[in-house]
Amino acid sequence: MNEALLRSLTPGVIAVLVRRGADFAAAEDAVQDALVEAVRAWTADPPRDPKGWLVTVAWRKFLDQARADAARRRREDRADEEPAQGPAPAADDTLQLYFLCAHPSLTPSSAVALTLRAVGGLTTRQIAQAYLVPEATMAQRISRAKRTVSDVRFDQPGDVATVLRVLYLVFNEGYSGDVDLAAEAIRLTRQLAPRVDHPEAAGLLALMLLHHARRAARTAPDGSLVPLAEQDRSRWDTGAIAEGIAILQGALARDRLGEFQAQAAVAALHADAPTAAETDWVQIVEWYDELARLTGNPVVLLNRAVAVGEADGPRAGLKALAELDASLPRHTAVAAYLHERDGDPATAARLYAEAAHKAPDLREREHLTRQAARLNARLRG
Repeated sequence: MNEALLRSLTPGVIAVLVRRGADFAAAEDAVQDALVEAVRAWTADPPRDPKGWLVTVAWRKFLDQARADAARRRREDRADEEPAQGPAPAADDTLQLYFLCAHPSLTPSSAVALTLRAVGGLTTRQIAQAYLVPEATMAQRISRAKRTVSDVRFDQPGDVATVLRVLYLVFNEGYSGDVDLAAEAIRLTRQLAPRVDHPEAAGLLALMLLHHARRAARTAPDGSLVPLAEQDRSRWDTGAIAEGIAILQGALARDRLGEFQAQAAVAALHADAPTAAETDWVQIVEWYDELARLTGNPVVLLNRAVAVGEADGPRAGLKALAELDASLPRHTAVAAYLHERDGDPATAARLYAEAAHKAPDLREREHLTRQAARLNARLRG
């Protein structure tokens, strides 16, 4: 069974049913039932027109459910006769599904889950594993999300920025369970970027590719984190880096700078440096200045303090850090790093240990604990 084919066809089949009058929730349920039938039937007798087969079966599933449910009587009246069979329409309505799944009435977590289910073609079990929550919890979340968007007009204009934000959240979920959400986000963004006139779509795709290119070098064989400066750059994916930089250059040429393009520019400068020592930190500081102007995000200023510490020395970095709220995530870890760079291992060790207690992620906590232990061992020796 070609799972990739089924996944790629799913959004278009849902769109056909919605165009015929099914609400989003009913259409998505019917298509999932049709996919189950496909798994059973296609192994022995694959159809010549896979999409047409799925449309026909899903529409029958929808009608069966409509007739069985008295509450859907009105919808049955509008669809009392099955449309004539024939080739499935060539129009690709995947883009509208992106906008529907990223509806502003949904919470970010619900929008991400609905996007993965309806557009990404993932099962509820796979999404639940990726989020490390029980399948029943994820099923309820997706069900609530579908009810929320069930009355939204399928052709109403969508917000590209919201869709991009949802895909960015999907990418940041990374890898867990049997679904690689980072790769899934790249796949979905590849579909979206050519279909919208928005340079940030290309900027987001470039950002994803440039970050994903470093993935193999981010962890040691024992699963521990490897800081960027210590990564084996020969393990970086040069093809993804080249593609990401080319896409970014095309987006920047349109002179409509946005947050994702600026983030991608920082990632490109890291990727372009043959060694950590050759990183162009001065340019990175300038891009963080642009990001701060665009977003006003204090986390951007935290990252900028690190870059200032590299470009102008740790004292300058600590001065920039002192201007920020000490309760920011990773503030203590950044302070520890800059104090170590400034030749104060005792303070750095104390701050690394403090940061480890605050770290929400187990691998980050272990990394910070090792940093503290390393400095304490040096002080004792």
